[in-house]
Amino acid sequence: MSQFRMFQLLVGCSAMALLMASGASAQTRTYDVPAQSAIKSIPEFARQAGIQIVSPADKLDGVATPAVTGTMELHDALAHLVRGTGLRVASNDDQTVVLKLAEAKEARSGSAANAAEIETVTITASRVISDAANSPTPLTVLGAEDIELKAAVNIADQIGLLPALAATSNPRNTASNISGGIAGISALNLRGLGQTRTLVLLDGQRLPAATLSGWIDINTIPSGLIKRVDVVTGGASAAWGSDAIAGVVNFVIDKNFTGLKGEVLGGATTYGDDPTFKASLSAGTSFAGGRGHVLLSAETWYNGGLTGLPRSWYRGSKQLYNPAYTATNGQPQILVRQNVGYTTIAPGAIVTSGPMRGLYFGANGAPAQLNYGSLVSDPFMVGGDWKYTDFGKDPQDLDPEITHQSAYGRVSYDVTNGLELYGEFTFSHAHSKISGTPYFSFGGLTIQRDNAFLPASVSASMSQLGLNSLTVGSWNADMGPLQSQTDHTLYRYVVGAKGVLQILGSEWSWDIYGNRNVSEFYDASLEPIKANYAKAIDAVIGPNGAIVCRSSLATPGDGCVPLNILGTGVASQTALNYVMGNSNINAHITQSVVSGTVRGEPISTWAGPVAVAAGVEYRRESEGGRSDPLSLTNGYWAGNYKPITGSYDVTEGFMEVLVPLLQDGFLSKSWDLNAAVRATNYSTSGYVTTWKVGTTYAPFEDVKFRLTKSRDIRAANLSELYTPGAAATTTLSDPFLGNKSYTVLQLTTGNPTISPEKADTFDIGAVLSPQFLPGFSASADYWDIDIRGAISTLSASTTVNQCYLGNQALCGNIVRDGSGQMTQVYLRPINLAKRLARGLDFEANYQIAVSDISPELGEGQVSLRALVTHYLKSVTDDGISGVTSSLGVNSGGVPHWLYSARLTYASGPVTLSLTGRGVSAGVLDPSYVECSANCPASTAAHRTIDNNSIDGTFAIDTSFAYEVSEPVQMFLNVDDITNEVPAQVANGISIGSAQRGVSNYYYDLIGRSFRAGVRFKF
Repeated sequence: MSQFRMFQLLVGCSAMALLMASGASAQTRTYDVPAQSAIKSIPEFARQAGIQIVSPADKLDGVATPAVTGTMELHDALAHLVRGTGLRVASNDDQTVVLKLAEAKEARSGSAANAAEIETVTITASRVISDAANSPTPLTVLGAEDIELKAAVNIADQIGLLPALAATSNPRNTASNISGGIAGISALNLRGLGQTRTLVLLDGQRLPAATLSGWIDINTIPSGLIKRVDVVTGGASAAWGSDAIAGVVNFVIDKNFTGLKGEVLGGATTYGDDPTFKASLSAGTSFAGGRGHVLLSAETWYNGGLTGLPRSWYRGSKQLYNPAYTATNGQPQILVRQNVGYTTIAPGAIVTSGPMRGLYFGANGAPAQLNYGSLVSDPFMVGGDWKYTDFGKDPQDLDPEITHQSAYGRVSYDVTNGLELYGEFTFSHAHSKISGTPYFSFGGLTIQRDNAFLPASVSASMSQLGLNSLTVGSWNADMGPLQSQTDHTLYRYVVGAKGVLQILGSEWSWDIYGNRNVSEFYDASLEPIKANYAKAIDAVIGPNGAIVCRSSLATPGDGCVPLNILGTGVASQTALNYVMGNSNINAHITQSVVSGTVRGEPISTWAGPVAVAAGVEYRRESEGGRSDPLSLTNGYWAGNYKPITGSYDVTEGFMEVLVPLLQDGFLSKSWDLNAAVRATNYSTSGYVTTWKVGTTYAPFEDVKFRLTKSRDIRAANLSELYTPGAAATTTLSDPFLGNKSYTVLQLTTGNPTISPEKADTFDIGAVLSPQFLPGFSASADYWDIDIRGAISTLSASTTVNQCYLGNQALCGNIVRDGSGQMTQVYLRPINLAKRLARGLDFEANYQIAVSDISPELGEGQVSLRALVTHYLKSVTDDGISGVTSSLGVNSGGVPHWLYSARLTYASGPVTLSLTGRGVSAGVLDPSYVECSANCPASTAAHRTIDNNSIDGTFAIDTSFAYEVSEPVQMFLNVDDITNEVPAQVANGISIGSAQRGVSNYYYDLIGRSFRAGVRFKF
């Protein structure tokens, strides 16, 4: 069945489910709650309903609720309870109901006193029921309104713009990572600490990795029923387990949705390219007299991608060694220049050394001499024929093509008033198609004088010069970009039961579930077969006058097909078919979870009830797969995928408490203590304990202080434990050979003896909600994450440089050939000494009725939300090469400042918003010393450079929505309305892929883009 037919079937099932059933509730009970003050009626209603209610208790004085009597559904009973009170139901998942004060026009006409209460939520930061304002751990929430205003095709794009996330991976900045198996992936990265240190949850449950490196692909998350996204910006291992060192991102499903809703949108850039499309349909209804509830949702989206680099901002910005540098002449060792091409590589081939250096083979093999330009520092040059030898602008995709389909289904049934059974199924599939970097070799290719494709004039010149061979380099334009594809499929099954029990006079809610996730991924790349390529380019005239491979003379029938690399437009398709092969892997990760939790309020202190949550969990993860035979022996230039075979299991138990210490006392409106502990036993690394202690203190209603200290962990994932030898190609500068740059194979293996990394996290902050400024709230938090024994792998360049500085242990990881050149560098994860990140978060929200500004302005609401993160420190100490910083590195580290602010106006059917987002100026490398003259001597730790700066950026997005009728809304979004040109970010000297001279982490490379569509909700 095609994916489109599958989507049609799912949409049809969603509509049929809605038509076959009616009703709107999952719980029917008998209520007898008298009319009384809300302070008394809300707890009594919660007891009779068997739920928990979070309400603004400090604002209930003088609020009275009407009587609620009779047998009715929970939804209707709640409506009776809040009618005429100024309260409204903000959220309801049949277990926890959140009440908030209604907006001004619903509560008190002409006043904004209640217009902008910040919506309380059942938060991900804690297992104990609380609200965001009372959480000791900072929390950022993207609600349904935020998601609709952005109208993103892929929700990962919206999450990645939050300032708390830094260097988040997306298809645009992973397109060149072929061998790592992460091409086309969207993976979140809180605090810039790495994708594996951010725990991603779907409705509070773990998701399996979707890559060989252990990353979770956000592209596979179905977004049709997401009602909010909780981003916990602090350690949460005690609450949620391993991987939550930097925080948690939880995609919360609207499990109680009733009705039919959908969305269709399409878009393109201002240049008419990179088309996008999205369609989603969701349906929910009750059955069996309201005891059951069924949800169905289906979604598909498409991103057309951008081939090559069809933008005018490309400048060829690169770093290169200064050929005039000496340790004593005061010049910088590294220069930053634009219009930089290559000297030892060309689209066809170029001679890299000897008396014929600079001879290149152009269209149809015509020989010509390269114009080296004004400055030459192999493998780079400035000016001259730089555009000809450079491959930064083409052929690699700027934006890959991605398609996504997903389906979600959930059925729940109330067996009794205190017992609900439920089951869930999720299917998601993401396919990406990528034109990657070309096959490049910076020299090292030998062309003999008797090569059959060598022009006669060149052969004659070689004879005159006494040359038997030429050494050439090429980026093999006739092969085109290396084509890759990824297919990531997620199957998620959940069965469970939950309910309410009376134990020792107190009410406890419980939830037990089993969860099985299967992540299947297929990665494939059309790659040069190294042995075939080497034989094919060594072509001679055979005895019968035909061009053959030299190897075929010695071994007739070896199947070799001669390949002409001496020029462009000269390679035959037959030869390319012989040289190219499909490096691929079919792999799967299976994650099985059994979990049980209980929540209740068994006792009370003088300040209120003590909330307790406890639970146990067993989880097993395993991985297996198969690769093609050549990949297993590193037979390709890149790719060389290898299946990981291994497993581990973990058993955990946790407890969390929320203890009110003071309530309405002297200089203490409230004071709560939140503490949690988790005991964890890994089959691979043994026992470990995580914990959290936090407190919130409000001396009066306008201000609240919060503080958290926690111990968090991350155990090694399957990749770090069991990788058999993942291969990747890179270009390194060899200090043993005068910083000569050439291509090397790096091989990464696992380490089954690695220990969990441990992090100490500290957060302290304040939340302001001044009564003199109704509708305003703000928070400021300082955070510090100190990781000890961080799991990391030394880079190939660090390994080589440290060997050069005398670390003999690392020299053993380097393999050289007979000429002294490196051929392979082995890498292995280890527990490094330390990783430290530190910063400040700010958030401000303000909402006001337009009429409160001036009655002449009419009706409507204005709201403002600002999010800012200021990174103070981001360093790594690997215990070998010293401390390195990524602070201010806008090319993949963390900027000093990330910020966004959104202004929204809503009146009647119209909603307008304007969002500004930006990043501060940065540097190429904090260890560089910038100077242009009188420079100190350059060292390996602090190299001198003439320009170490990167400009910041600021972009503006806007959205417009119009409600055509009550259930139907049309919308238009424009991102980057000023079409900002990305800052020039000179690429480093090592070459692993196409050097674009920009950063695709923090800068918009696509340009102004448009999305328009319609959404409906019945």
